[in-house]
Amino acid sequence: MGLAFQAQAEILPQAEVGIKIPLVKKPSTRPMTVAYLPANQHYYIADGGLAPLGSEFEAPISKSEVHAYTADGTYVNSAKPGFDNRSLYYNANSGKLETVTYNISSAVGFLPNTGIFSLEVNEKGEVLTSSGDVAQFNPAFGDAGTMPSYDPVSNRYFAKQERGNLVYVVDLKSREKVQEIKLDLNTPQVAHDDISDHFVGFSGVAGNELVLLDVDHKAVLIYDLNGQYVGKSELPKTMKLRAQNHYNGLGYSNGMLFVYHENEGEFGTYYGFRVVK
Repeated sequence: MGLAFQAQAEILPQAEVGIKIPLVKKPSTRPMTVAYLPANQHYYIADGGLAPLGSEFEAPISKSEVHAYTADGTYVNSAKPGFDNRSLYYNANSGKLETVTYNISSAVGFLPNTGIFSLEVNEKGEVLTSSGDVAQFNPAFGDAGTMPSYDPVSNRYFAKQERGNLVYVVDLKSREKVQEIKLDLNTPQVAHDDISDHFVGFSGVAGNELVLLDVDHKAVLIYDLNGQYVGKSELPKTMKLRAQNHYNGLGYSNGMLFVYHENEGEFGTYYGFRVVK
């Protein structure tokens, strides 16, 4: 009883806005996700979209860009590393900014190869077009569109599966999931199509590790690593969350859940919400 109360007390009943990043240029494809690089205190916003069909004039490389912003939301630059980004995160073990591409689970992908790649930034914090290989495709990630989150302590990924309550736990050394987490949707009284379809955030806070967006009820749901529902944090009811937030415009970084608010600003605005202490 005491432990349950302690975990519950770490969730903010009302989500607090930590930062707003108004986009200063039109997303190159779909606005997909956000990561924070502690070394230079910059945010990086990745778009996601499939590569065009190749031709004799053009290689089949994704046109999706990655955009750099400072800690106060000032635009720095954009670059096209060539990936259909699904997750962007800081890997504390490698010290690198890394991206998980669409179709991470299949060898039938688009050039450059599907998988996990490191993205390069310079001393000014500008994102570059150069990249490095981290891991090739891995069937353990499940759904092609999954937006996995990374835990640098266990060195594992959490990959939410579509149209359901399953989260696969993935170790890159294995070609099969090492664990399957079943999220309790009955206690918070939500249906699987109320929540973000492909995304689950990892907070790093013991007992409150997994973070999901409840689009229909404008709330953030918190779970432990056993899939037990811990509590929720309410989002501002004035926010107009669209159905696309089921599958893009989400990220968890720098202690905040990022949600893309398409209706604010010329090109939309990313809100960073603090939901767990």
